[in-house]
Amino acid sequence: MSFTITEPHHRRLSPTGDDRVPESVRQPKDAESMPASVRVRNPIGARITGHVVLTVVAFVSIFPIYWLFATALRRPQDATRSTLVPWPISLENFTHVWHQIPIGGMLYHTFTMALCVSACQLFVAVFAAYGFAMWDFPGKSILFLVFLGSWLVPFQVTMIPNYVTIAHWQLLGTLAGVVVPNMCSAFAVMLMRQHMQAFPRELVDAAHMDGRSHWGVLWKVVIPNMRPALAALGIMLFIEAWNNYLWPTLVLAKQPDSLIQVGIRSFLGEAGDDWGAMMAAAGLACIPIFGIYIFLQRYIVDAFVRSGLR
Repeated sequence: MSFTITEPHHRRLSPTGDDRVPESVRQPKDAESMPASVRVRNPIGARITGHVVLTVVAFVSIFPIYWLFATALRRPQDATRSTLVPWPISLENFTHVWHQIPIGGMLYHTFTMALCVSACQLFVAVFAAYGFAMWDFPGKSILFLVFLGSWLVPFQVTMIPNYVTIAHWQLLGTLAGVVVPNMCSAFAVMLMRQHMQAFPRELVDAAHMDGRSHWGVLWKVVIPNMRPALAALGIMLFIEAWNNYLWPTLVLAKQPDSLIQVGIRSFLGEAGDDWGAMMAAAGLACIPIFGIYIFLQRYIVDAFVRSGLR
């Protein structure tokens, strides 16, 4: 006796001979016939587009710095030329700046001023941020919004009252007159508050249960665990104080040998503007801050990432 096994009628062989998957459920081989939700974008094209956009943004950001040094490296009589490449290259502007103003002492005084301003702002920000982040008191949110709103007030609004106050205290022409009105920074308080709000409250509660006061918790528990954030914030405050121009120039107008900002301004006069020397002085003033930023830039990036800012 023999038996014949027949194939069911509902099962059809595909043209390729593959009968493991029914033809009705097999994915189409043509990518254009696939639905938009299934279609995968080309990652190489997106990556190339991203690199092109970043290259354009980087060029726009770096070009003013390049033009500064290009103007400084031209000959004094060619300072106003608009050629992209400075040729012939000359160091006459740098030598003129070195003999015209005491740039070494100015850089030292500027470094001292920026260090004092950033240290005071960081010190105030630590205490204010600890109070806003760790304490609960009536009106805390409203007080923080008012405090943060001072960041939005233009400097030109507070410039005259600060100048009158500094003159009344007889601090005009001194570095203290530059430092005192800038001892507090709303930006620094906001950034430190963001970091302290992300700090584990369990560690703070455990320290209080162990008998530590708020002072002990701040200096023994919080500060040691926030050194990267403090370092990054200190660097940003130092750079901001170093780049400040209007207020030091206003306070130290009668002290031409004090800060590098005032020294750069000395090349602008009624007889004419020495653009080559001014660009050379500005380039020399940028070199220290470039070195500090390049060496410690990872702390700045880490501070923004940890605080949730973009």
